[in-house]
Amino acid sequence: MHNIIWDLDNTLYFETDEYKNKLDEATAAAAIKEFNIPLDFATATQKVKESYATFRDGLEFFSREYGISHKELYISYHNYKSELVPTIKPYEGLLEKLQTLNCPQYVFSTSSRDICEQILKHIGLYDFFKGRFYSVEDFNMYKKNESSEVYQKLCEKIGIIPESCIFVDDSYSNLDFAKQIGMTTVRIFYKNNSAKDMTFIDSAYKGIYECIEGLKKDYKC
Repeated sequence: MHNIIWDLDNTLYFETDEYKNKLDEATAAAAIKEFNIPLDFATATQKVKESYATFRDGLEFFSREYGISHKELYISYHNYKSELVPTIKPYEGLLEKLQTLNCPQYVFSTSSRDICEQILKHIGLYDFFKGRFYSVEDFNMYKKNESSEVYQKLCEKIGIIPESCIFVDDSYSNLDFAKQIGMTTVRIFYKNNSAKDMTFIDSAYKGIYECIEGLKKDYKC
């Protein structure tokens, strides 16, 4: 039997462009207010966007340029992100759709554990995933796209082997490392950027509802 491991952000809910911009601004605000980064707000926000484009991580620029530990940046950023959770629009009927899948399901997120809990409660999935959601923070790590180690630790924590896992994420940089330890990788995409031609992506589906149907059809979940 397969085990489905869902990413949370921009997978079990959709991040609008407005929401993404707010996340970038939250990162900039944390850098300036908590660490006294000598940049104005507009410049810092632009650096967040450039950091994400280059490193697939909005915090990385500040860590490298100013010598701030990624852990400290991560914690401060999530304090600001907490204020944005109520603005997330849940998918309609997603719980009922997830309940039709005939496989154990878990959540694994780059968001902090507290934020994961807040988001899952807000989008109506907390009870469904209670005791089965994990943050990189649980493993004293703060990224999913740096090495495959965090995926191995996740499997050990759950008590499953990587080869039994279907890892679903919108970020291809995360899927790369999941694939390295033998997970089946599925990408959710929203426009026309499936990236399914990348060798480490096994399947790609447009949006959460198509993904659920694809898991049923293609993987017998």
